[in-house]
This record gives sequence, C-alpha cells and structure tokens, in this order.
Amino acid sequence: MKALDELTFDNRFARLGDAFSTHVLPEPLDEPRLVVASKAAMALLDLDPAVAETPVFAELFGGHKLWAEAEPRAMVYSGHQFGGYTPQLGDGRGLLLGEVYNEAGEHWDLHLKGAGMTPYSRMGDGRAVLRSSIREFLASEALHALGIPTSRALCVIGSSTPVWREKQERGAMVLRLAHSHIRFGHFEYFYYTKKPEQQAELAEHVLNLHYPECREQPEPYLAMFREIVERNAEMIAKWQAYGFCHGVMNTDNMSILGITFDFGPFAFLDDFDAHFICNHSDHEGRYSFSNQVPIGQWNLSALAQALTPFISVEALKEALGLYLPLYQAHYLDLMRRRLGLTTAEEDDQTLVEGLLKLMQNSGVDYTLFLRRLGDESATLAVARLRDDFVDMAGFDAWAERYKARVARDGDDTQEQRRERMHAVNPLYILRNYLAQNAITAAESGDYSEVRRLHDVLTRPFEEQAGMEQYAQRPPNWGKHLEISCSS
Repeated sequence: MKALDELTFDNRFARLGDAFSTHVLPEPLDEPRLVVASKAAMALLDLDPAVAETPVFAELFGGHKLWAEAEPRAMVYSGHQFGGYTPQLGDGRGLLLGEVYNEAGEHWDLHLKGAGMTPYSRMGDGRAVLRSSIREFLASEALHALGIPTSRALCVIGSSTPVWREKQERGAMVLRLAHSHIRFGHFEYFYYTKKPEQQAELAEHVLNLHYPECREQPEPYLAMFREIVERNAEMIAKWQAYGFCHGVMNTDNMSILGITFDFGPFAFLDDFDAHFICNHSDHEGRYSFSNQVPIGQWNLSALAQALTPFISVEALKEALGLYLPLYQAHYLDLMRRRLGLTTAEEDDQTLVEGLLKLMQNSGVDYTLFLRRLGDESATLAVARLRDDFVDMAGFDAWAERYKARVARDGDDTQEQRRERMHAVNPLYILRNYLAQNAITAAESGDYSEVRRLHDVLTRPFEEQAGMEQYAQRPPNWGKHLEISCSS
C-alpha cells in the first residue's frame, strides 16, 4: 500500500500538447474536509485507505496542494447537446490532474471535478456543489458494484466555499478515475474545426493506448470503432436491464471507452416506466429511459461521421449495423438471468416484454419485483407477487407462461434458484430519495449517512443485517424528485 506522495505519474494525454488541453491550476476550496472516500477506488491506485483521514488528503483533492509530477489540464472538445451541435465545450469545471499507473501497470486518470474556472467555463463558475458531487460519487461506485462499466469515484471533498445555483450552496470537489476521459466530442471537435493533423494524433493516441489489440487487424481504425460500438451496446443493455437512466446522453458525455460517464440528472427506476424522464430540463423526452437505446446508436453515428477521414462510409455503416443486434443479445441474456432462466428460447423476448408491460400498467417496483421473484419457487413467487398488479388476469396468464418456461429450463432446487437469481437481482439500488436523504444530512455537516449508503451500495446483491430501510419502496415524495443538469 502506498502513501499519497508515492504515486507514480505518467501524463500521456498532457504530452499531446496545447492543441488538446490548457494548463490550469485548481482553485482551492475554503476549509476542505473529507465527506466520503471509496476504499475500492483507492485500491486502484494502491493507496492505503488510512490516508483518506489525513489532512493532506483533503488538501490535495480540495485544490490546496499538488504533486510536483502532476500536470493539471482542462481538455477541449465539442459535442451534440440535445441533438444540436455546440462547436466548443471542454472541461468547464474539471481538470485532468494527471495519469497515475499502479503496480499492475494500469493507468488511471485523476480528474478533479469542481476545480474552478477554465478557458472552457463559458458563463459558469467552474464549481460543483456538494449535492452533485455526492450523487456522482454514489452513482459511480454503485454502478460498478452492479457490474455496469463506469468511471469510478475516489472521494468527495466538502468545503465552506459559497456557490450559487438556484440558491446558495457549498462548493465541493469529486475526484473521479477512468482509464481515459476522452469523449466522442473530442473527435467531433477536431473534425468540425478541420484540424486533420490533430485529429490523426488523437486517433493514434486512443488506438495505441486504449485499443492496442486493434493494431493487429487489417484496418486498425475500423476495428477500434467496431469495438467502441460493441462496448456501448453492452453498456446500454446493462443500463436498460438494471433500470438506469443517464439523463444527458450528449456526445460530449459519451466515453470513448464505452463506460458510464459524466453523471448529472441520473436516476434508477422505482416503479417501472419505459417513458421515464429523469432530467426535468429534458422537455421533449429525448433522453427518456426507452430512448437510451436509439440515442446510443445516434451518438455512435455522430462519432462515425467524425471518423470518416480514417474509415470508409460503407465500413462505418456496417459496423453501426452491429449495434442493435448486439444490444438485443446482451439485454435478453441479462433479462433471462434476472428471470432465473439458464437456457434460451425463441419466445423469451415476448415473455420479457409481456412482464414489463404489466409492470408499467400497474406501477410495480422494478427492482423489488425481480428480487422477490427469486425468493422461492416460481409457483410460490408469482402467487405472492400477484397482488402487486392491477390486471390480475393479465398477470395470471403471464405467470402460467413463466412457470411453464421455468419448468422447461431444467431442474434445480429452490436454494439453487434463489442463489442464482439473487446474484443478479440487487436488493439495494441508488434510489433518488436515498441519495437525497444522504445529501440533506451532509449539507448540515453530518456525513455518516452518505458513508453508510455508500457502504450498502458496494454490496447490492447481499442482504445486509440492519439495513432493511435501504431495501424499501420509496415514499411518494421520493418518486417525484426533480433532478437537473446543475444538480
């Protein structure tokens, strides 16, 4: 285990130069203090978890100190926001402090969000508030625990710095980790500004550092794009299977690595609702839950356009054609497992869709229904869950099909069924009201709830003694919380 001054830096992105990013120093927070830290994320840097409680930890990640080897840079990129192209965006409140490699040889970006103004802040103040920092921290680590590809979060540092949003709040910083913070919007920026040399340099950087296996293919760039398509298809399949809504799927929020990235007005479904919109600024529902699948394809098409200098249009179209079949295969595989099925049948898609339609019409809690379905045999489980549905006759018809399908799937004991289903159906998810409770306490200076919630969410599939309150349906007020991009 390492101390903070023993981290080894290798700032590969910074070496690309000033065409790709601008050197900026963090603006320190007043009276920085640790809110919460992730031991699992610290382990990625080989850090001793005890260092989180030291004053220097809060000073480093609150903008007061900096490693001599760090090279803080604000990245420049562009992107399609709600379908319209914005020519220049960039890190308006974030800084890539540098890249650290661990003893396993993995490189991790240290990216400080809320670090103050940069040349790309536009009209913003460059700050993040405590509530948004807590939400990003919890979401990053919760998604990872569910097996969904995501950036990670090492810590949240709070402060007494006043920040104005809809009201006065307190500034905070979240330190996030990823193998890269390059987005679709990086490629769009150099494509639309007609900078072919820099675009080629960026493509080589991504290919060599993040997709080296594609070098062995006859067309390395095409192989890389195909891999990006496949990763995004799998990631979004996992979002849909676990009821996760991103909320702002702009191309500048899409990672070139196919990981969940840039958390804003995200939410997990409470009651199943295919049309759920988690961002109250999304008036047209562009990024509704059901739209995430086609929007993923739209965003990949935008990236494909930016890659036309390197790959033929026909080859790009062919690669894009892989997205929906791959998504459907990954999604159906996950949903079979969530229903306790171990084999595949042609009619499984209809079985899943029939259940979701019944859940939609009855306001059934998505997470708890699937968890309880695995508590006992299929026959006993559907009999017990029947009362959750308004259309009981419709559910009875579905239950008969489900029981017959389970019977055809093969023999196993009730205990084997429970173990298998509970391994993929979480008991605990990051519901908005749980996050809000933790935020409310933290804003009054009590960080115990955010730390306890974080700990529960790191083991979502495991029933934890004394934590029953985290596995309940939300109160009515908790189902209708408005979450905005500024949150």
